[in-house]
Amino acid sequence: MEHWISIADSITVQEAIDFVQSPASGGIVTFTGTVRNQTQQKSVHKLFFECYEPMAVLELEKIAKAAGEKWPVQRMALLHVKGEKLPGEVVVVIAVAAAHRAAAFEACQFAIDTLKETVPIWKKEFFDDGEVWVAAHP
Repeated sequence: MEHWISIADSITVQEAIDFVQSPASGGIVTFTGTVRNQTQQKSVHKLFFECYEPMAVLELEKIAKAAGEKWPVQRMALLHVKGEKLPGEVVVVIAVAAAHRAAAFEACQFAIDTLKETVPIWKKEFFDDGEVWVAAHP
């Protein structure tokens, strides 16, 4: 299984789809995470993502490898941002291509759930009255 890992200042859904798309793929599933403009009844003005990049890349590699062992996935892209992001901006994209949709859906769900649990990427939320570091998985 081929995969592409990226932690960058900006990412797009299309670049992930372009990587995974092939004539052998019968299905492509994508998950896109964006910045919400509110959380816990407070307006969010921006988020800041910080990570320990070498460890984050290693953990993303483990996710891709595990997904490839559990499902007949052909290609996978795992992209995440770092730095400051505003509401509506894309912060994470998972794209999975497989011959059949079930494998693509299940591998994509596994990838985003595992990413939230294991990848050392932290976010800080900024409000009118302050800021707070939040857990990736509430």
